[in-house]
Amino acid sequence: MKTQNRWIWALLAATGVLAGNHAWAATDITVATVNNRQMIEMQKLSVHFEKANPDIRVKWTTMEEADLRQRVSADVTNKGGQFDVVTIGMYETPIWAAKGWLREITPTDAYNVKDLIPTVRDGLSYNKRLYAAPFYGEGSMTMYRTDLFDKAGLSISNRPTWEQIAAAAAKIHNPAAGLYGICLRGRAGWGDNMALLSTMVNTFGGQWFDMAWRPQINTKPWKDAISFYVKLLTQYGPPNAVANSFNENLDLFAQGKCGIWVDATSAGGALIDPKFSKVASVTGFSLAPTAVTNKGAGWLWAWALAIPASSKNADAAQRFVQWATSEPYLRLVADTKGWAAMPSGTRLSTYQRPEFTKAARFAMTEAIAMVTANPRDATEGKAPYVGVQFVAIPEFQDIGEITGAEIRDALAGKQTVDQALQKAQAKTDQLMRVAGYYK
Repeated sequence: MKTQNRWIWALLAATGVLAGNHAWAATDITVATVNNRQMIEMQKLSVHFEKANPDIRVKWTTMEEADLRQRVSADVTNKGGQFDVVTIGMYETPIWAAKGWLREITPTDAYNVKDLIPTVRDGLSYNKRLYAAPFYGEGSMTMYRTDLFDKAGLSISNRPTWEQIAAAAAKIHNPAAGLYGICLRGRAGWGDNMALLSTMVNTFGGQWFDMAWRPQINTKPWKDAISFYVKLLTQYGPPNAVANSFNENLDLFAQGKCGIWVDATSAGGALIDPKFSKVASVTGFSLAPTAVTNKGAGWLWAWALAIPASSKNADAAQRFVQWATSEPYLRLVADTKGWAAMPSGTRLSTYQRPEFTKAARFAMTEAIAMVTANPRDATEGKAPYVGVQFVAIPEFQDIGEITGAEIRDALAGKQTVDQALQKAQAKTDQLMRVAGYYK
């Protein structure tokens, strides 16, 4: 019946019956998404979806990442019904699905769900059922200026260390010329500075909790990692680094103001686009840096589209989600913006396309980063949780926000690293006790 109705709508549109002031009314769906380049492109291309589905109109609410998390969380948890499609990630999806806050994604055979990268599909599932469809996935990697490295006589391995990154940043740093040795996330937030810093802590040998769920924030690996980060960004980073997260650093690097940037592999397509990046031809890519261990050095994430249980237009939302995360959508982006602009990190077939791997010279680095990231074994010591740059428990959102704010203040010079970690440890301990993890 749904297929028949959809076909009738298309026929009515083609014959002009829907033109003018007729009584036919399309279903409106509201999509809440983050203001990243890939999502903005999805918004532009949604006219193709509306043309193929004339019974649906798509409305958009686009926000900064932190604002998106706050508004979507409030709407979904309170069952407000404000949004029909929401952009969430691998942290929220299984937790919200377990609480009954999301509708299951039920792909058609043509969607080819088996083509989704297994680690991504697993991270967006609950009880082996898909509750969010990946729009783009990412690991993390090192991006650097090959021209500056050549000029300084520097080389970089495919798996650099943080010490090597710091030494290179020191040589490249030239603030008088508006060039900074390194750009890193400084803005506070569990998905902002803590995404990077969790991986740094992992590779410095630390972890969020021990096997008894007691916080490990005020420990030597954390002190080593955060002290290194604060010193590195204070000495060789841009001014006011505490205000910068992914988009700000993307712009800085693309404008030629950063020599090195460690962040999401999803930045690759923008940085090799000469229409956006002034350094497109001289940007190189390596895996995320390591310290005392390779474990958890690079994160694993996917921005995905989900349907809240409170959506009043779930059928229309389902059709949109499957369109925006499908193989034909990827080809549409390639045809309109170029192969390197395809939202990657979601499908195995993407990396089997010679057109993509040729156009996107970051492709293999991204593929390796995503395949080697292991959310179930991301720390040197044994840990009770799943997750690389986050801990897959409901309390982590608050814990990450608290810890991120304390470390931001250390970066801003308002307190010492020791003070920041002591405060974060105490606040996290209190939260975990209230939540009943231990007495």
